Amino acid sequence: MTVAGIMSGTSADGIDVAFTRITPKAGNPALPELKLLGHAGFPFPPALRRAVLAAMNAEAIATAELARLNWRLGQAYAEALTAALKRTPCRLDLVGCHGQTIYHQAKPARYLGRDIVCTWQIGEMAILAEQSGVPVVSNFRPADMVAGGQGAPLVPLLDYVLFRHPTRGRVLQNLGGIGNLTALPPKAGPLQVVAFDTGPGNMVIDQLMQQLFGKRFDVGGKVGARGTVIRPVVAAMLRAAFFRVRPPKSAGREEFGGEYAARFLAACRKAGGTKEDTIASATALTAQSVGLAYSSFVLKKMRHAPVDFIVSGGGARNLTLMRMLREQLEPLGCTVQASDELGLPAEAKEAAAFALLAYETWHQRPGNIPSATGAARPAILGEITYV
Repeated sequence: MTVAGIMSGTSADGIDVAFTRITPKAGNPALPELKLLGHAGFPFPPALRRAVLAAMNAEAIATAELARLNWRLGQAYAEALTAALKRTPCRLDLVGCHGQTIYHQAKPARYLGRDIVCTWQIGEMAILAEQSGVPVVSNFRPADMVAGGQGAPLVPLLDYVLFRHPTRGRVLQNLGGIGNLTALPPKAGPLQVVAFDTGPGNMVIDQLMQQLFGKRFDVGGKVGARGTVIRPVVAAMLRAAFFRVRPPKSAGREEFGGEYAARFLAACRKAGGTKEDTIASATALTAQSVGLAYSSFVLKKMRHAPVDFIVSGGGARNLTLMRMLREQLEPLGCTVQASDELGLPAEAKEAAAFALLAYETWHQRPGNIPSATGAARPAILGEITYV
């Protein structure tokens, strides 16, 4: 099947589209093989991005606003797919679209007399199905959550299919808004896969860049490179409970969004840091949180094998962040590289993952990896919107 994957992440910076060709693996039809045919990325129009971020952070928001945003995002996904098809012409069989997460609560909390978990990804998929002319699979997270999982991370299936290795350990680190990793020990089977959210990816950096410099992100890590890391602030922020919790665990804007960035900025100012120092410190926070996650929860599982630490997502383009990651991980026996070096562009990976998840759902096969999400069982993920 030719399957398009569509992804917009917690940074709400835009839409990534990946076109994949997925076929059954010779000798093991239940294990697919995936080939990337092409990919494209499109920034959100500024007004749409502002509306998405406002919905994420809202204490209260009008029902009409959410309804309209849901439909407007459906249009945006359809427009992105149409534009991407002009760059990579192909005849689609299926689309997998993650939707835009506006709230994700993986831990039970009391509400109206009951403990609940919940998640909400919006974007009207009927629009996408109508304009693409093929079925669309979406809303992937709830099926894992009702099976006891955290609904995240869901990319480990792609990591397992593409990157497991007989003699080398592989760690796939995505640096979108939130950082998450998948660890594959040598000869890993599905039960040996470890995956969890490591903490902030680009989210804190991006919010502070917007506030301090009026820029959406730190292009190439140039601003962070000009600053000096305020080490006591970073060390204090890393003492937060999230970083000590054992996997499985997931995070979102609820943990590392606007309020967190405001506390971080206040601490940097109190320490006398410049604007550049604040960005450097936010970059170090991401790098050190990744290093802490690896040393605390992954290192021993690699059984002293050489480890390829493969970075994808927008953070892979931040040269200062990549340098800081090498400083954290190379002493632990890791070789740090971007996923581009293994044939999968950093920006395409998560979109390709949702193409694969859609393919598995279409064939009525589970897409979650319970050892990664904490679910009690494998679950068929998502809902299908037909034309």
